[in-house]
Order: sequence, then structure tokens, then C-alpha cells
Amino acid sequence: MYRTHTCGELRLANVGQNVTLSGWVQRVRNLGGMTFIDVRDRYGITQLAVDETCEQKLRDAVQELGREYVIRATGTVIERASKNTKIPTGEIEIQVVEVTILNKSEVPPFTIEDDTDGGDELRMKYRYLDLRRNPVKNALMLRHRIAQEVRKYLDKQNFVEVETPFLIKSTPEGARDFVVPSRMNSGEFYALPQSPQTFKQLLMVAGFDRYFQIVKCFRDEDLRADRQPEFTQIDCEMAFVEREDVLSTFEGLAKHLFAEIKGVEFSKSFQRMSYSDAMNLYGCDKPDLRFGMQFCDVTDRVKGKNFVVFDSAEAVVGIVAPGCAEYTRKQLDELTLFVQRPQVGAKGLVYVKLQADGTIKSSIDKFYSPEELKELATFMGASQGDLLLILAGERKRTLPALSELRLEMGTRLGLRDKNVFAPLWVVDFPLLEWDEESKRFYAMHHPFTSPIPEDIHLFESDPGAIRANAYDLVINGVEIGGGSIRIHDNGLQQTMFEALGFTKEEAEAQFGFLLSAFRYGAPPHGGVAFGFDRLCSLFGGSESIRDYIAFPKNNSGRDVMINSPAPIAQEQLKELRIALVKE
Repeated sequence: MYRTHTCGELRLANVGQNVTLSGWVQRVRNLGGMTFIDVRDRYGITQLAVDETCEQKLRDAVQELGREYVIRATGTVIERASKNTKIPTGEIEIQVVEVTILNKSEVPPFTIEDDTDGGDELRMKYRYLDLRRNPVKNALMLRHRIAQEVRKYLDKQNFVEVETPFLIKSTPEGARDFVVPSRMNSGEFYALPQSPQTFKQLLMVAGFDRYFQIVKCFRDEDLRADRQPEFTQIDCEMAFVEREDVLSTFEGLAKHLFAEIKGVEFSKSFQRMSYSDAMNLYGCDKPDLRFGMQFCDVTDRVKGKNFVVFDSAEAVVGIVAPGCAEYTRKQLDELTLFVQRPQVGAKGLVYVKLQADGTIKSSIDKFYSPEELKELATFMGASQGDLLLILAGERKRTLPALSELRLEMGTRLGLRDKNVFAPLWVVDFPLLEWDEESKRFYAMHHPFTSPIPEDIHLFESDPGAIRANAYDLVINGVEIGGGSIRIHDNGLQQTMFEALGFTKEEAEAQFGFLLSAFRYGAPPHGGVAFGFDRLCSLFGGSESIRDYIAFPKNNSGRDVMINSPAPIAQEQLKELRIALVKE
């Protein structure tokens, strides 16, 4: 028997019992006449004690032990003289009578501690060691708990878990596909699914009116903290529903997870906001509502004073930073440099300080009198002691830049508390977005998203004004998930394809199987997909989803542990009839 108990299980109630534990050596402390060994498994740590009264054979065996050795230890549970209240097993220890080395270990490349000395790349290379650390282990345990609660809730709501294929057909919309060559069908390729979108719609046609899947999805796109080339969705679809049915069901799922995982209860319905309001008030479609600082458009109030930056701008928009009038010139210069970063994109920053003594100081004093600046501050809802921060330029650049500045100020002022949650449904997105370079419309979500019924007539006159019957769940400025009511009518689907520039032949070649299915009685349906990795990182208080994935890729899309992607043998290429072209 390798163990009778785990290393996190024993308590004072077990004193006097003979037990056997197995695990990894966390550390060895040799105090001369007494040696203590901390042994660890995924359940916790237990202290082993070996004193000078023990047999010489046992004391010699203990001297061989090193960090991360795998051992089995047998002994008696006794009460600790010096208790450790920081761990659950800290009131007991094992008086050891036998230690067996099950496997030795080389010195690990970084310490297996909560606060390790290993950098990100090193820990990813030795991810199997990193997974032994409590923060990473606990992140995966949290992921497990969330998955179980998702299944529990959806099962009670009569959802059926159905697996869909990973080897599918490439489609032209959305992100780039990962493609897989077919050996049996020379010159043809599968694609890995960006989502199970068409399959879940086919399941609705098939009569499975409530489907879900916790499923891997794949997108060949540039990476960042909340993106991975392979990620996991809670993918769901419902038949015979309208938007309210979907939002109610999955708001219920979110509330269930908050209650069970975080102990947070939401008595009220989640706030809702239109896409246009989100953009106008916060400059993005995923606003962080844990704090205020709504945008104030002052374009019409500041022009005509010979300040060319404002006079020539399409939009002049600002925020009020509460209590920040005492910001120094150095702090203001830092904010100016922040908004001028390429990823933010503003040309400069205008500030107005409503100082505590009642005076007003501004970077535009030469163009505006104190009275005019005071009127501007009043219009923006500012009070004495506040700081106005204003950007100007093209609207499509200025609003996103101010959004980044708002988030930066929220962080600086400590207003983005990870233990506070502000969920929001963003609704009524544009159905289509125009691409100036290709001179055509693209689907803002995907080609199967239904328009708002009262906007359908705009396909003829103003396609860009059509609103989608779509919705996103945003929590703390993070898009947790999104979905839409789908097109289930063949005629409307053809109209959508035409608006996207598809010929009938192209639409049939790409999506003929779905269009064919719609001819056999497709019910009204809609769904949603939650980013499972993002949900885990939100609940875990981290900004990176990599912490919640067992074996993630780095920012270059590489698995440095197994060194993937990697070249394949020439024989494999020949078998697949693939030739590599040198750049």
C-alpha cells in the first residue's frame, strides 16, 4: 500500500493512528538531533519527524532525501509541540518508523514554492513542475469546480451535452483557421473549428432543443493575455426561444456560478446597455462598470476659440478624474505619454485642474478664460478638487483612446477591485461592418446572426444601420461571452449572404449543408458561448487565461515544453503530397 491517507487529510482526531503517506519532499530541515521532512501531494503538506531515537537505517535514509524526491513514509500520528496554524495539518506530525525512496529527483530548475524564483518561460518549459505549485494547482482545481457547476446547472435546465467534430470545413469569415491536410483526400484540407456554430444549429434542426458542450475551439490569431490559439467555450444553443429566453437562462448560469464559486449573490437583474451607448459613454463595447468616469462629449462647447486642436477635431471628449486636481506636472506628463503610446493612439492630452483653493489651472489657459473653463467643468459634472482629462481627434480613434485612459485612471485610483463584480449585457450590436479596403460588408459576429426584426427592411436602403439580435455578457470590462438569435429562414439567410457579397454559388459551396437543413423545418433558435478560460481567470482574480490552462502556449503560439510546432519528416510531407516553399 502506497498510502492510507493523503498529505492534507490528517488532524488531531487521528492522533495515535498508524498511517502511510506518499508524496514529494518539499523540504528537509536537519536540526542535529531532529530532522523534519515536509511531504506534499495535491491535497496538502504533512510534517514527518525523525529523531535520534530512531534506527540508524532510518536516519541514514533520511539523509539521502532531496527536494522533489518521491517517498513513502510510515509512522504514527502525534500532536505537534510547535504548531503551524497556516496549514490544515499544522497541529500534527508523523513520528516516522520507515521511509522508502520511490524515485529520486534532480535539483529542479526553480523552487517549487508559492513564490517561485522561476520566470514565465522557464516555468512553461517545465510546466509539469510548475503544476506542483499551489497557485497553479489551485487554478486548475478552480477550473474543475466551475466546469462541474456549469454541467450541474445546465443539466437541471434540460440541456443535453453533445460532442461535435474537430475536423471540419474551412469557412472564409472570422479569424484565420488552423488547417489539417487530408492524406486520404489528396490536396484537400480539414479546418479545426473556431466554434461549433453550424453544428449546434444543425442540432436545433434535429430537434435537440437544448444543447451544450464545454468544447475546444481554435483560432490562428495574434495572442495576448486573454487569448490562446486553442481555448475552451461553454457552447450552448436553444430552440423555440427569443432573446429574453436566452438572456434569462444564461444570466441564471452566471448567477449560479457566482453563488457557488465566489459566494456572491445578485438579487437584481444584470444591467443592459446598447452597443451605441457603450461606445458613446465608455468608448468600447465591453465597459468596466465598477467605476464611473462616463465620457462627456464637449465638441460643440469648445470650438471657435482659435485652439486648432479642438477646432479641427471631429470629436472632443473628456472624463472627470475625481480628486485628482493635485496631480503634479510629472504625473500629467506620464498620462500624456500613456495616451501617445501606439496601442492607445492619441496625439496629446488636455487637462483642466479644479484646484482646492478655487483656482483653475489648465494646459489651454491661453485660449480659454477661467470662466469658460469653469463652465466647461460644470457641464462635465466636475467638482472642486477634480481633474478634467480631454482628448480630441477622429471619433473612431478618440473614443477608444479615451477608453484606455479611463481604465488607466480607474487602476491608478484603485477603483478596479478584483473582488467587486459588475456584470452587464451589451445588446443591439451592428449586424454588419464596412471594410473600406475591400469595399464590402463583413458580419460583425457571424453570417448566421439574425437582424432585429424591425430593421430587416434596411437591407435594401442602409445595411450598415441594421442592428443585430445579438448580445454580449461583459463583467469588469472583460467580454465573458456572447451570442445571438440565429437566422432560421432560408430566404433571410440568402439576403444576409448577398449583403456580405456572396454569390448564390459561393454560399451554396460554403454553407450548402446548412441551407439544405433549413429547408426541412428549422425552428427559431439562438444561443450563446462563454469563454470558459476567461471565466476561470475572472473568478481566480488573474488577467491571464494561461494560469488556468494546464499546458498553455506562449505569446508566439509555441509550447516550449514539447517544442511545438515543429517540422515534420520529409516522408510525412511526401505522403501528404505537400511541398514546402522557402521564403
